[in-house]
Amino acid sequence: MSDGTPRATRGPDAVAAWTTAIGVGLVTLTVAWIVGARIAGGLWDRPAGPTVALVLAVLAGTAATLLSGKRLVRRT
Repeated sequence: MSDGTPRATRGPDAVAAWTTAIGVGLVTLTVAWIVGARIAGGLWDRPAGPTVALVLAVLAGTAATLLSGKRLVRRT
């Protein structure tokens, strides 16, 4: 980063950005799991429905964490 901010100052900001991104990912995982369980439960019987919902929720949460983390770190 070439904005003149000392490196020691940017470190905590980056940690805060990734921590926020992890929170966004966990919220995304929770919402995707709840909605996905309802939808997948209607399409498939147990255990396939909840398993599919969980796998898709984990993928959505991971993607949300990585995307928002990169975006937030770039802003710091």
